Amino acid sequence: KKEGEEGDVKVEDVKEEKAKKTKKIKEVTHEWEQLNTQKPLWMRKSEDVTHEEYASFYKSVTNDWEDHLSVKHFSVEGQLEFRSVLFTPKRAAFDMFESSKKKANSIKLYVRRVFIMDNCEDLMPEYLSFVKGVVDSEDLPLNISRESLQHNKILKVIRKNLVKRCLEMFNEIAENKEDFAKFYENFAKNLKLGIHEDATNRNKLAELLRYHSTKSGEEITSLKEYVSRMAEGQKDIYYITGESRRAVENAPFLEKLKARGLEVLFMVDPIDEYAVQQLKEYDGKKLVSVTKEGLDIDVVDEEAKAKTEGL
Repeated sequence: KKEGEEGDVKVEDVKEEKAKKTKKIKEVTHEWEQLNTQKPLWMRKSEDVTHEEYASFYKSVTNDWEDHLSVKHFSVEGQLEFRSVLFTPKRAAFDMFESSKKKANSIKLYVRRVFIMDNCEDLMPEYLSFVKGVVDSEDLPLNISRESLQHNKILKVIRKNLVKRCLEMFNEIAENKEDFAKFYENFAKNLKLGIHEDATNRNKLAELLRYHSTKSGEEITSLKEYVSRMAEGQKDIYYITGESRRAVENAPFLEKLKARGLEVLFMVDPIDEYAVQQLKEYDGKKLVSVTKEGLDIDVVDEEAKAKTEGL
């Protein structure tokens, strides 16, 4: 009998061990479910997200040590649906224009909250590679590959919307003079590359361009401000290209225009020449180089004089 009892006790011990193992498995599953119930930041309403939460999310997405300069949080509904949070950093990466280096952590692509890939280049044109963030599509297939993304119509529509929202974000930055000065110092080359490459948004990008000029002093001026100061009878926007501001300020070509009160923009970035070749005009006014052969500025004087005599 004692032997039987001991046998019973042994059987009970084995049952207890099994029960404990089962319990542990249940706990692990429960914790995993809890993690997945957290709502991603981009799924929340923008008015419910604090600046601190955006800053924390930006740093986790980009590994940047600084806060972002600006954020654009939005959703698009209709024929297709997606949500996105886009950030403009405070400074450009030192290797931003090194084409040999793969750009990391630009736009992270999700499909219905499932992470698909880091650095989805097809979501942004190259000139906006500095913009960071997340896109979550409701319409793309979960098993989409990098190769099929290049020809995906849904992705092309998302990309068009992202570019539009980026330009809105930059115009919002422009409302604060100090913030825009920081932004322009870091990303002017990108905007000018956009002027060169993005024919669809060329005019919108032109609104963001800034230059020093013969009348701007230490400030930088926009093309819109230049046009508002144009002399009576002036039809063209005048500019001069060169290696530095100091070099162009003392150029002999300027004396004749200065004497007539005509403003000249200083284009001293190597990419300016390529950008201006594509832009060609602004607000119906041609961009004309003052070093161009056969530049005739006397017509301005004559037209102004005729207008004055007619009064």
